Amino acid sequence: MKITYLLLLGSVLACPNLLAQDKPGAANKGPASTVKVEVTFTEKEGDKKLVNLPYTFFLKVSDTVPNSPYTKVRMGSRVPVYAGKDGMQYIDVGTNIDARGLLNDDGRVDLILFLERSWIEGDVPIPVVNEKPQNGAADLNSIHFKEPIIRQFKTELTLTMRDGQTVQTTQAADPLSGRLLTIGVAMNIVK
Repeated sequence: MKITYLLLLGSVLACPNLLAQDKPGAANKGPASTVKVEVTFTEKEGDKKLVNLPYTFFLKVSDTVPNSPYTKVRMGSRVPVYAGKDGMQYIDVGTNIDARGLLNDDGRVDLILFLERSWIEGDVPIPVVNEKPQNGAADLNSIHFKEPIIRQFKTELTLTMRDGQTVQTTQAADPLSGRLLTIGVAMNIVK
């Protein structure tokens, strides 16, 4: 009996992990926090501000990529575009934001942002072929359909930010209109 007791005591002392087990899955989860992010698209023509579009959302951040879910923001409209004799085609126009956050050891946050903005500008007259011409020849100038010009901007970036920081991340000029698009990002840790 004494030998069995000593063997059992020796086993318990040799394997301390048996006494203090973690909850299942606790080792896989890192510390999580929530941050408030504001992404602002500003468009200027010269010194004149044309557009100022702020988007504010909350983002859960973690210390590992698998534990850091995406936050997605979608805002826009479906615009009809003439697609020939097949009728109209609808195109999504607006802003798409996909964001993820990783918490650093020093308290800063890596914001991973996928930003896309499209907008309508002006109309271009498109001639429509009259399929049943009166004189036997196709008449290209009898009917015009105005098509919108859909402009687009896309970027993917990673910013390392501290609590309360605001940064101007990207500036890009539209090659046709010369308008300047600026993107600003602000981040605050929610306490």
